[in-house]
Amino acid sequence: MTSTVQPLYLEDMAVGRRFQSGEHAMDAAQIIAFAQQFDPQPFHMDDAAAQGTLFGGLAASGWHTAAITMRLQVTTGLPVAGGIIGASGDVAWPRPTRPTDVLHVVSEVMEVNPSRSKPDRGMVTIRSETRNQNGEVLQISTVRIVVPRRPGAAS
Repeated sequence: MTSTVQPLYLEDMAVGRRFQSGEHAMDAAQIIAFAQQFDPQPFHMDDAAAQGTLFGGLAASGWHTAAITMRLQVTTGLPVAGGIIGASGDVAWPRPTRPTDVLHVVSEVMEVNPSRSKPDRGMVTIRSETRNQNGEVLQISTVRIVVPRRPGAAS
């Protein structure tokens, strides 16, 4: 696996290449603050109310987990030159993110397609798993992103 903060270009992407991000420690205050602003459902804002739900306790919004995943990828796990520009994607949350979780992201390049019409870029399919400190998968995403070629590499 590769952990890097050097900008990544299309030439750096190869099917099977893996990347791992740094970590982010969750806590109840973060979960509640995000939920109050963006996903105000009781199981994201109140542990007592969450006890009676299928979560059985306070759980982060899936969108909160997705936002942290994005930050981890941009800052330490998948620093694509020019930023991660999504074209399409799919996301699933097989387990809830809890206040005691420490998140990290493991990503793998699934497909690399240089553009025929725009020689300065290509499309890369990335599958990422956001995991907690126990290795449990909390989020799975498969996204197609636009990745620039290294300057001067386009012919």
